[in-house]
Amino acid sequence: MEKVKWHEQSYLRWGTLFITSGTLLCCALPIVLVSMGFGAIVASLNFNVPGLLFLAEYKLWTLSLSALLLVFLAWVIWRPNQSCPADPELAAHCQTARRWNQRVFWLSSIIWCIGFFFSVLLLPLRIYFGF
Repeated sequence: MEKVKWHEQSYLRWGTLFITSGTLLCCALPIVLVSMGFGAIVASLNFNVPGLLFLAEYKLWTLSLSALLLVFLAWVIWRPNQSCPADPELAAHCQTARRWNQRVFWLSSIIWCIGFFFSVLLLPLRIYFGF
């Protein structure tokens, strides 16, 4: 009987979660902290975490790359002609993996939307509404 190899398929979903979390760290977190009056914390983070400043400087590239990864992950999860093995044990593992892939995808999508809202949409909305 063939063993299920969890490590071969999980790198894509965890990589996507990691990259979309980068959009949250680079774009949403600093804006929220400064809005709440914690600008010194943001300055300290930018000084102590050099990659954070790079991600914030190229936020459109970061958001675009993570959006492309999310689209690719969605295709991997919901592509046509997928089937689980006929063996009941392997089929159960396949269904569990599929549910976890969907959960990680939706969590990554929510994180990406939060990062996109705070880094791209918030300032134009504040200017438009006069806040």
